[in-house]
Amino acid sequence: MITLQCKLTFENEKNKQRLLELMKKFSSCYRYAYNRLLDGHKRKELKKHLQKVFNLNSRYCDDAIHKAQSLINSCKEREQNPKKVIFGGRRLFEKLNKKHINGEKREKLKQKWEERRKGCLYSRGDKTKKGNLNTRIIFEKEGLKLRINTGERDRIQVNIKRTVNRQNDKWTGFIARLLEAEKTGEHFPYSVEIKLINGQIYAFISFEEELPEELIITKEEGIIGIDINAKPFHIALTTLKPDGNLQAISKVSLHELINKTKNQREYLSWRIAHQIVEIAIVQNKAIAIERLYTIPKGNKGDGSKKLRKIKQQWIYRGILEKIKALAKREGIQILEVNPAYTSIIGMLKYAPQYNLDKDTAGAYVIARRGLGFKEKLPTHYKNLILDENFIQYAISKIKEERQKTKEQLKTETKQYKKKPLKRKQKELNTQIKILQNLNSEPQTQQPVNQWEEQVRGYLRSSYKLWQVVKVALTIPVLGKSVPRDLSSLKPILVLGDWDRVVKGLVPTSWGRGYGASEIPPAGECLHLNKAEYKYPSPKCS
Repeated sequence: MITLQCKLTFENEKNKQRLLELMKKFSSCYRYAYNRLLDGHKRKELKKHLQKVFNLNSRYCDDAIHKAQSLINSCKEREQNPKKVIFGGRRLFEKLNKKHINGEKREKLKQKWEERRKGCLYSRGDKTKKGNLNTRIIFEKEGLKLRINTGERDRIQVNIKRTVNRQNDKWTGFIARLLEAEKTGEHFPYSVEIKLINGQIYAFISFEEELPEELIITKEEGIIGIDINAKPFHIALTTLKPDGNLQAISKVSLHELINKTKNQREYLSWRIAHQIVEIAIVQNKAIAIERLYTIPKGNKGDGSKKLRKIKQQWIYRGILEKIKALAKREGIQILEVNPAYTSIIGMLKYAPQYNLDKDTAGAYVIARRGLGFKEKLPTHYKNLILDENFIQYAISKIKEERQKTKEQLKTETKQYKKKPLKRKQKELNTQIKILQNLNSEPQTQQPVNQWEEQVRGYLRSSYKLWQVVKVALTIPVLGKSVPRDLSSLKPILVLGDWDRVVKGLVPTSWGRGYGASEIPPAGECLHLNKAEYKYPSPKCS
């Protein structure tokens, strides 16, 4: 969807006032429809009621209902309460309630509030109605005009003013499509939203762009996996060959998005999306991204102020949508994959194997899923969680961590620091419960699929194997729940030698000398000669 902005000018003041009255009436209809939808009214009944109350034609009423429903859906997607929406803007509303703002400054704020609240008119496009019925773009001798239906079979025409500043301006292509539609009669829908901004009236025209009928770049040539991370704030990119083997890795920093306005973040995110799509074009690769629905952004007083600030300005969904839009324009295949356990699999399996950080390893798993590969739990990890000695050791280490957390909680006086400690204590209790129930009487292991593979005991149907391995390895072996350095997991991954790791006989930088050009195939992993630590690469058992 492309949206283009243009300015509207009037031949006389009368037409301008008639349009302003129509915008005020539509805005009231929109707010009224929003509240009625929250009360549970149905569209058909509400549409007839709106026509009587506001004296608007059925199409305007239907568009008001559609716009109101879109706002409700948007609030639910962002996990916000639709009943707390303030038309005109919450920030402006709160500023106007402050008594210390007076005089000219207050008048400007009030004008801006009134414009946002009452200065709106929206009309959806319709292919069968020559693109748009209520607000249609027409060609006259004097120039381009917008014909607006004001009701009672009465219409006004206003001038459209838009300058073309660059050669590839999409306005030129839009006008060319309109002229072609006039000649052939094959019209396309375009929606028009008219807004009052700083005393001037602007039209925002939205339409679906023409995309390549066939994909030019597909996953047959390989794929790029994308994983956006909050800490550190960056995008991890991994390039894979068609057989699933790692080819290249890179990162794109997102720190320039911090402390920027909404419009600045929007511009910068488009620039970042262009950068990523350009990489895909140069490397001739498809793109794999996560299919995300909701992203938790933290709560006030959770003890993670800096991380919460980043997440509040984190436009993850927006960047992914922009990447999808640009990729479609270029004919690049986009594959959306299930994000479940991508970070855990990358952290436990590929980060120690290829000496990657956990973010890049997560992007690697996303790319492999895009190619259709499935991730099996390594044999030594399976044996590890069946080893009762290791499980008892892991439980004791987690209990030690829990005891330290309890002691910190007793001495801590600040409430905002207590909350993360309490949350950590609760997580540690859950981890202990997971490992303790592994010792329950085993049942027949018949996994439904790889994501629901059972371990043993009654928890076998509740916990996933990857999650169990994460609990068993992170705090007991690595000392942290989400460590950055995962190289010490390599002896366990390829040898199953956990005793040597926990006794500190293997250095943290173990295996760091393995060069990028020597990376083994993704279906294989390293076996080591214990005495000499050499790197032959037969298939893993």
